[in-house]
Amino acid sequence: MSKRIASTEMSDLAQVVDNPNATVVDRTFEIPTALYAATIGSYLFFMGLMALMFHNGELLLPMVVITFFIVACFGVLAMWANMKPDTRSHSLGWYDFKRKGIQTLSGPLDAGSAAVQVLILPVLIVFWGIAIAVIAATV
Repeated sequence: MSKRIASTEMSDLAQVVDNPNATVVDRTFEIPTALYAATIGSYLFFMGLMALMFHNGELLLPMVVITFFIVACFGVLAMWANMKPDTRSHSLGWYDFKRKGIQTLSGPLDAGSAAVQVLILPVLIVFWGIAIAVIAATV
């Protein structure tokens, strides 16, 4: 059950201080740049494969818009990681990533598990695109 506490009582109980870590911001997710590059490369490979297999003038605009959104989404992430305030944080190098892994909300992950989590969807989409291309080529 809740109980009302007067502000004078609260000031006696609580001590208000500035946050010592107010300017420390980590926007990198600790994932190496190579995994981001592999992810965007997979999505762009899928779009290129679809454009190659179904080269149709009517699909030009949707393909360009989807490709623009893929590049924009990853571009915004790259800009967000480098925006002000300046931080000492940076994405892990491949060696540190392999050695330490990363910390997630559900616990620590080794590098292999983290790479699988990051790349599973893009790789499945590429395989899906290859399956579509094979089906379209054989029909």
